[in-house]
Amino acid sequence: MKFTYSKKEKLKSKKLIDQLFSEGQSVSAFPLRLVYLPTVFADGALTKTSVSVSKKHFKTAVHRNRIKRLLREAYRLHKPLYFNNLTTPHAFMILYIGKEIPTLTQIETQMALLFEKFSSKIPEK
Repeated sequence: MKFTYSKKEKLKSKKLIDQLFSEGQSVSAFPLRLVYLPTVFADGALTKTSVSVSKKHFKTAVHRNRIKRLLREAYRLHKPLYFNNLTTPHAFMILYIGKEIPTLTQIETQMALLFEKFSSKIPEK
């Protein structure tokens, strides 16, 4: 798995996002929450991921977009370390549930912790 976040890996399907929130499971490492669902993709992708930041806590789009950029970058950097041995395709939604604007180092450490929790929760095959 490469250190990229291509268009093929982005979760955009409204139906799949609704299914993710209704049927998916989650793990948390404050201020991040990962909602995941094992599924099959038509294009053969192994993972599809999306990020979200609450409009309730961050009123300005500038702050929301900054946090989303940090989340995507941390995901891109840590993805190969944790998802190389993933056998079943998964859909992911990474939510930022904190109330303060984080730094990249804070996001990266929590993202690593979040992926560790996810890796320990899924069954190994």
